[in-house]
Amino acid sequence: MPTFPWTLYVDMDAFYVSCELRDHPELIGKPVIVGPDPRVTPNRGVVLSASYDLRPLGIRSALPAVQAARLAPQAHWVAPDFAKYERASREVRDLLSHFSSRVVPLSIDEAAVTVECATPADVEAKCREIQKAIADQLHLPASIGAAPFRVVAKIASDRAKPGGVCVVSPERVAEFLGPLDLKVVPGVGPKTRELLHSLGIERIGDLTEGASPEVARKLGTFSSYLVRLAQGNPPETDDEGETGPHSRSSDHTFDRDEGDESVLVRTAEELASYLARSLSEEGLRYQTVSVAARWEDFSRTSRSRTLGASVEGETPLRTPAARLLRELLSEERRGRQRRVRTLSVRAERLTPRTGSQRRLDEYL
Repeated sequence: MPTFPWTLYVDMDAFYVSCELRDHPELIGKPVIVGPDPRVTPNRGVVLSASYDLRPLGIRSALPAVQAARLAPQAHWVAPDFAKYERASREVRDLLSHFSSRVVPLSIDEAAVTVECATPADVEAKCREIQKAIADQLHLPASIGAAPFRVVAKIASDRAKPGGVCVVSPERVAEFLGPLDLKVVPGVGPKTRELLHSLGIERIGDLTEGASPEVARKLGTFSSYLVRLAQGNPPETDDEGETGPHSRSSDHTFDRDEGDESVLVRTAEELASYLARSLSEEGLRYQTVSVAARWEDFSRTSRSRTLGASVEGETPLRTPAARLLRELLSEERRGRQRRVRTLSVRAERLTPRTGSQRRLDEYL
């Protein structure tokens, strides 16, 4: 029986909390929040991760710590240990590489894995095998979504949480997506959802027959993307060619449109650092750095800079990314002063690591 490629979207469950429970088994079964405890030292920090038993109380990542403490006074707070989470993330990626030669890290706790399988049953068996290996060898829980398209696999992984598997076969993509609320689509935040609801569009399937002129006018090219998604054939870019990957990116969608430059720059630097570490682990260098902002009106602006040589490491990516974003925001301040919905950092013109690293001042 012929096989074809499937994307498995591996999403680690409550990753920071799970890493802490692995090291502190005495906390298992108790409500846990990873973040700065405001009851010990007053702070303006936020929740980084919360155990699933706290989710019904409204406690989620990015919630102000002070508010979380009021909602769950019984919770056990654990200070974040980012070095630990990075090590665990590398462990997960290393394990995934035993199942596929194509593992694309998407964030510290998410990765897309491409496998060749013949039937949905074969795919589910592969997902269960990977899930069991992560649990047995790393003592961490994961949810896995599988589909012919990465975005559908991502949505499926959300349906599988916590600790489940959800497989969407090619002929069932539109059927699977149809009844789902538009909020499950990456990039559809509260404002987009509110806008679509005002136009009578509440479910993904409501766009199967196409977008009205008003929807197209208000959402631009994003409307055509949503239509193709609803029809079960979303457009996807493939960064892997016959000669290997051409680019890698990392992005963050804010819970609320963000206009604070310091927050935006810090986010860009964090995205760049994570991306640089992922590239180094893959043995890749980069020569072009780009930053893109999707604004509150859904339009997109980007800036890029090509360095004088192929490089690796965090600083060569963080520094240009922050500089490009400041330039982009400076230009925006002279115009409409829009807030940012999604921020992206991309490394392009990737090449395998060879020879020695050149000095930073040779290409900046």
